[in-house]
Amino acid sequence: MSHAVIVNTRQQYALWPTGSELPDGWASTGWTGAEQACLDRIAGLWNDGRPASVRRAAQEDAARAAVRLHATARLWLREVLPEEAREIREGGTAGLQWLGDEPSAESRVAARMLVKGADAGLHAPGWGMYLLFRASDARVVGAMGFHGPPSEGSVEIGFDLNEAARGKGYATEALAELAHWSLRQDGVGTVVATTTEDNTASQHVMERAGFALLPERDPEGLLVYRLTH
Repeated sequence: MSHAVIVNTRQQYALWPTGSELPDGWASTGWTGAEQACLDRIAGLWNDGRPASVRRAAQEDAARAAVRLHATARLWLREVLPEEAREIREGGTAGLQWLGDEPSAESRVAARMLVKGADAGLHAPGWGMYLLFRASDARVVGAMGFHGPPSEGSVEIGFDLNEAARGKGYATEALAELAHWSLRQDGVGTVVATTTEDNTASQHVMERAGFALLPERDPEGLLVYRLTH
């Protein structure tokens, strides 16, 4: 199947089947070709997962720390700015396209935690919430992030995927990327993640990402998984 590279008004790029009606707000770039060729073209055109308005704001504010961006085979993991989190926590879209049209309840909770930390002066850039963009269409399919900056050599990760995006390996892909990035940072030797006993899907994600189940549970009775060097 031939594909086209399309762009929206926020200067985000996506892959789209040729001959199909374009989604609202998107226009053709004139670039068409095989799927992988188009994905390579997108990587060259758009090496920052933020909308143009956010990129401009970051450039204009020299005091703001750079937004961290990770890329996997099928996803962009892009750090959430505190001002975006304020909108997301209330159910807003922050100008992004979400699978399911809006942030999940879990994503709103994560955004609320980020805002609380930022307001208290405890937010550490790079160690907050990340949105998972599907590279093929620039839609946000979920969120993943840290419960706070590293403490005593350890950091904790949590994640959530839109129901329609589950079962495709996205969470494993993103968790492996973010966890191994953590272990490359100075002073971090352990990454942990927790889940309930009945959440077998999350357990499988952690296992496929290389985490090992610990024999002891956390104070709330949750299963604890750990990844180390």
